[in-house]
Amino acid sequence: MPHHNDLGLDLDHITTLYRTYAADLDEARERQRTLLAPPNPMKAQLDDIEAEITYLLLRESRPETVVEIGTFHGWSTTWILQALRDNGTGHLHSYDVVDHVVRNVPLPLSTGRWTFTQGDVRENLEKIPDTAEFLFVDADHSARFARWYLGHLFPRMTPGIPVCVHDVLHGRRPLPFTEGKVVLQWLAERQIPYFTASRAHAPETHDRLNDVKRSLALSHPLRDSHHNPMIFFTLR
Repeated sequence: MPHHNDLGLDLDHITTLYRTYAADLDEARERQRTLLAPPNPMKAQLDDIEAEITYLLLRESRPETVVEIGTFHGWSTTWILQALRDNGTGHLHSYDVVDHVVRNVPLPLSTGRWTFTQGDVRENLEKIPDTAEFLFVDADHSARFARWYLGHLFPRMTPGIPVCVHDVLHGRRPLPFTEGKVVLQWLAERQIPYFTASRAHAPETHDRLNDVKRSLALSHPLRDSHHNPMIFFTLR
């Protein structure tokens, strides 16, 4: 069972996770690297640090049930599945309107630990397990969709679980009328802290984590992108 409490998502904690799981993360990174290789390279959406933090939080919390809203080509899906594989337990339930992911996730990685549901997740709310112990959101980035999942999906989730929301902080502040603006306001109203390694919003954190990665020989990039706009928080 995961630890259903505030995971202390700050720089010191994330740094500790990098050091604790450095060897496993190195191996997971190399397995992910093969998915980006010709002749059929996967289109990767997550930047390296935010993907790695997702992996590390999954390793620490050891969830039995993970929910992923938005798969696209499967880069986040495979990262999540790598963590469940390394944990030796857990099942991922993924939802998207397109099914590109089905062709991209290797069978040895998905077999026995993955269920994919195609369709508008807003019409499949009853299919989302309310026993989820980890929630990953990277789908429609509109304010309307954010209001939907904050009002309908989050109340189904168990308080204390880790949540990752992508594409929030591409700049110092989220743009008006976007998912990021709505989510950050929701967090502020509830005084829920969040962690981000966004280079635009938290450059010192971004640089510190890159220093940690260099010290652990984990700095060779998987993909040439350094925005890391994802936010991480514990649901309350």
